[in-house]
Amino acid sequence: MPGPLSHIRVLDLSRVLAGPWAAQNLADLGAEVIKVERPGTGDDTRGWGPPWLKDGAGKDTMESAYFLSVNRNKKSITIDIGKPAGQALVREIALKSDVLIENYKVGTLKRYGLAYDDLKAANPGLVYCSVTGFGQHGPYAQRPGYDFIFQGMGGLMSITGERDDYPGGGPQKVGIAITDVLTGMYASLAITAALTHRERTGQGQYIDTALLDTIVAFNANQIVSYFTSGRIPIRWGNAHPQVVPYEVFATSDGHIILAVGNDGQFQRFCREAGCAELADEPRFANNSQRIIHRHELIPILADIMRQRTKQDWLESLEKATVPCGPINNMKEVFEDAQVKHSGLRVDMPHPLGGVAPVVASPMRLSETPVEYRLAPPLLGQHNEEVLKGLLGKSDAELKSLKASGII
Repeated sequence: MPGPLSHIRVLDLSRVLAGPWAAQNLADLGAEVIKVERPGTGDDTRGWGPPWLKDGAGKDTMESAYFLSVNRNKKSITIDIGKPAGQALVREIALKSDVLIENYKVGTLKRYGLAYDDLKAANPGLVYCSVTGFGQHGPYAQRPGYDFIFQGMGGLMSITGERDDYPGGGPQKVGIAITDVLTGMYASLAITAALTHRERTGQGQYIDTALLDTIVAFNANQIVSYFTSGRIPIRWGNAHPQVVPYEVFATSDGHIILAVGNDGQFQRFCREAGCAELADEPRFANNSQRIIHRHELIPILADIMRQRTKQDWLESLEKATVPCGPINNMKEVFEDAQVKHSGLRVDMPHPLGGVAPVVASPMRLSETPVEYRLAPPLLGQHNEEVLKGLLGKSDAELKSLKASGII
């Protein structure tokens, strides 16, 4: 079966991460995604290496791992969008597209005649999604912004990192650009919702997606706790403010995560750990008491956990159905039996030879599964296919566009 979005064409005018992530989600679901890049340099992330992709001979190419991670199943064309002739080409493709994704600074595409209002009259079914730091309106609309900034502004870093009264305490960002990824996810969901609306009404619409809005929404459970209690959430490191014990413990040869979510699990843990009497103590018998007395309980458990190896604890606690897990590095992740079973690494044949290793989509659809059709493209790899096949440009026109630096 073709992908559920195989009837959809997406014009991707975005670069770096949030917009490309949204476009890749749509591409994984079957959409034809045409990525427009700057002639000569392309998406900023093409140069964000090392590490670089290896070619068929095992030598470094100039295709960055970062670019590979978010641009599979797309076609790349090069257009100088700053020139009128380039703007005209983009407009032609937009009028033949169902979706447009862009992450230019507010007002830039309006100057180029490529804003939503410029296109919707000729293509009323167009779903147009803008991704910016702060949205299209408001006092910060013109500000640039990167993921790191939004992790701080949106409150995430106020609850991430070790507690202030512990060694190493203080604000800490998440190890990936989580605001960008989440914004891409929200954008792709909003786009598919808008396409559903269009199927019923024939009407496209404009989508305004902001990184700040996304990261604030992501913090909802902590924010609502603040709304209801008036208490500002703090950093707990690897501990949990409402569940105890729920944190990282050192074993005799490493660390594991112990995540005891209810009183029954705590009782089973105590039996397995040889300290069944702890579960009967009034201070620790239920989660509310364990929260109140966490400073007494955690050191006791820490001493117990150090008596056995990591693997011994994992095996015994899993048999006792006590939630726990290892802390894997990226190599260990892909050595894990479940990860191997799920096929979370995909090697895609690449035009430069060898393969482009990518991480599989977690979307598992029974009737229209994700397909890995196109490796992350070379810069301008599909110029001829798109400009001749979709727009009907002649060889002479392509030669002229190339000579003038438009493509």
